[in-house]
Amino acid sequence: MSILNVEHVTHGFGARQILDDASFRLLKGEHVGLVGANGEGKSTFLNIITGKLMPDEGKIEWCRHITTGYLDQYSTLEKGKTIYDVLKDAFRHLSGLEQEMLELYDKMSDCTEEEMNEMMESVGEIQDILETNGYYTIDSRISEYANGLGLGEIGLDRDVSELSGGQRAKVLLAKVLLENPMILILDEPTNFLDENHINWLKNFLQNYSNAFILVSHDIPFLNSVVNVIYHVENAVLTRYTGDYENFQRMYALKKQQLEQAYEKQQKEIANLQDFVARNKARAATANMARSRQRKLDKMDVITLAKEKIKPSFDFQSARTTGKVVIDAENLVLGYGEPLTRPMSFQVERNKKIAIKGVNGLGKSTLLKTMLGIIPSVEGSVKLDQFTEICYFEQEEIASEKTALQEIWDEYPSMTNAEVRAALARCGLTTEHITSQVRVLSGGENAKVRLCKLMLRPCNLLVLDEPTNHLDTDAKEELKRAVAAYRGTVVLVSHEPEFYMDIVTDVWNLEEWTTKVI
Repeated sequence: MSILNVEHVTHGFGARQILDDASFRLLKGEHVGLVGANGEGKSTFLNIITGKLMPDEGKIEWCRHITTGYLDQYSTLEKGKTIYDVLKDAFRHLSGLEQEMLELYDKMSDCTEEEMNEMMESVGEIQDILETNGYYTIDSRISEYANGLGLGEIGLDRDVSELSGGQRAKVLLAKVLLENPMILILDEPTNFLDENHINWLKNFLQNYSNAFILVSHDIPFLNSVVNVIYHVENAVLTRYTGDYENFQRMYALKKQQLEQAYEKQQKEIANLQDFVARNKARAATANMARSRQRKLDKMDVITLAKEKIKPSFDFQSARTTGKVVIDAENLVLGYGEPLTRPMSFQVERNKKIAIKGVNGLGKSTLLKTMLGIIPSVEGSVKLDQFTEICYFEQEEIASEKTALQEIWDEYPSMTNAEVRAALARCGLTTEHITSQVRVLSGGENAKVRLCKLMLRPCNLLVLDEPTNHLDTDAKEELKRAVAAYRGTVVLVSHEPEFYMDIVTDVWNLEEWTTKVI
């Protein structure tokens, strides 16, 4: 049974076409992966089906009594609420039903037999809904989901305004999962999750009995949980049955067949045009030439989509530092309260170090403390006197400037053409370059920030979750660029596939934390 139908949807921003005559159907229990390069329109499509955006053309039809849960990249939390308060909000609709049921019981004391029968039927339906959705085991379910995503160790009584970005993302994810909707819509849910919690989410989605639509650039995760792929490319949405690996095979085969058909048709067109040119002026062959021309005019000409611009990343090296780039002694991380035991370490020149550990332990705090952005609780950290830093933060740019102006303001000596060329090398088109940074997708925003770093020579490259939002091509190119970089690298990442074969050392912050894990 189809629970969501999208028919002939077209949508664009100015001259930029995002979706063109796109159709989509979601069947009960289907696990759908929505894939495509950065900026192709995945988040736009989700905003259209959830009613946040109105399409220029087309219609969206949901089945009756549908329930949806939507986790997008930009969800927010209300200050003053605890984690428990937010998670309990997932059951608000059930609390309303319980109240309705209690009111019906009150009315039963003074009603006719016919009214009594109607109310008893309604009470029975509400009772079934409450029991089916686990309303009487709310606290145990909240505890299960919170612990699965690592919120229990933070404390469910913590105000959500005190949480880190990664912790807030976990709260929002836990809430939408607790809602147990008929359609679950997840946009990049593994961003800010560590390995353990990604595995918990993977197991949850593999066993999820309802339907979901998932946007993710974490290919191993995506491949393990979906059974249908929708691919958006050049404003066209195409359905493939099977997991991501099967989609890749079918996509490659379809592309090869189209290219072969294109080449065959081009040869036929060339032969027909040659025949017409040679014979249209001769009386004896003019009719045959006109016949060939009519065939040309009626031909449905195959066109190949333009190849997407693939990013090209390259970090510039600065002068050589001393042997020890970062020297920490009895360093304790934290914001007032210590997050770690005292730790002493050295980062030597040209080492490439990955830092891992569950969220909330202070991985980003460690980077900022090493760079002197925030003070340590105790101890000291020293940078080599010749250190030149390039620092990629998790936080996106929310600027009303265009991507062009964002780079130009930082490098005013560059020409317009040089700035455009630098952004183009990062895989951004003219439309992206002239768009406000705040309206770019997460991946496009990351490419603007990476562009800033690549224009500055440095000998210490510090990357905090650099793969969040990046598509497969960009991720692979960033991996190559980090491996090729001739300097010292310290990076935080939740994707071992990204860093394991390019780093020299892996530090686990769990070995230094004071928290119970």
